[in-house]
Amino acid sequence: MRIGPEFKSRISEHEGKILALATRNVVTLPPTATIMEAIRIMTERRFRRIPITDAGTRRLAGVITSVDVIDFLGGGKKNLLVENRFKGNLLAAINEEVRQIMGTDIAYLRDQADFKDAVSMMLEKRTGGLPIVNNDMQVVAIFTERNALELMGGLVTNRTVDEYMSENVKMVSTDTPIGQAAKVMVDNRFRRLPVVKDGIFAGIITASDIVHFLGKGEAFSKLTTGNIHEALGQPVGSIISKELIWTSPGTDLGKAMEIMLEKKIGSLPVLEENGVLRGIITESDFLRSLE
Repeated sequence: MRIGPEFKSRISEHEGKILALATRNVVTLPPTATIMEAIRIMTERRFRRIPITDAGTRRLAGVITSVDVIDFLGGGKKNLLVENRFKGNLLAAINEEVRQIMGTDIAYLRDQADFKDAVSMMLEKRTGGLPIVNNDMQVVAIFTERNALELMGGLVTNRTVDEYMSENVKMVSTDTPIGQAAKVMVDNRFRRLPVVKDGIFAGIITASDIVHFLGKGEAFSKLTTGNIHEALGQPVGSIISKELIWTSPGTDLGKAMEIMLEKKIGSLPVLEENGVLRGIITESDFLRSLE
């Protein structure tokens, strides 16, 4: 494996307990919290996931993610809760308990696990975060892809972006309705999609972007009054970042990670010199480079 010596040394330093690298101040919700409350916290804290724990024992009961939320709001099968149980009344549905849409068959780590265990499980389970529990199944921390990037960002890896990026990625156009983009994400288990305008790269849309859009301002008003379809009918081009952040195929992985940490983003489009989208590299791709 062609790993830069500085990179290899940094990894060796952290082969011990995962708790040394994880986020300890974990925000959790009880299963009885409302879906609306989860949306509000994700929006305010810029979270992609929230562990769900029993109110009294703090034992892990599930996890809700931004993809679960967009699935529920119209992207996939969880929207059937709105249609069947609440006869399409979204206002009633978003005040339902979060246990109705949270994931329960979830991956987690014991607090004695190490960094390698975390990387292997996140890749195997295709998840961006793992709750960490003690012997009583109480949540004591959470380890995310971002924690891993913080360990490696800026180091010379002697590996380039084009070795690990995803090619032939699905894309949507700037005029694609937000709801349709959400459905593509849910159906394909994507957390993000590149956005193009007339074939030219225009930005990235993520599941978290959609949740944050719906959790504030005018869209939030439409959500709480039940008129969600109007909000989801807006084009994705209206909510993507105006700042185009990208990298080139030959960029060292460590440098690419540094860019993502600095800009607080979870992926980077990879462009050729002529501006054509060559692929996309994500936090998950960086984890794959460690295996």
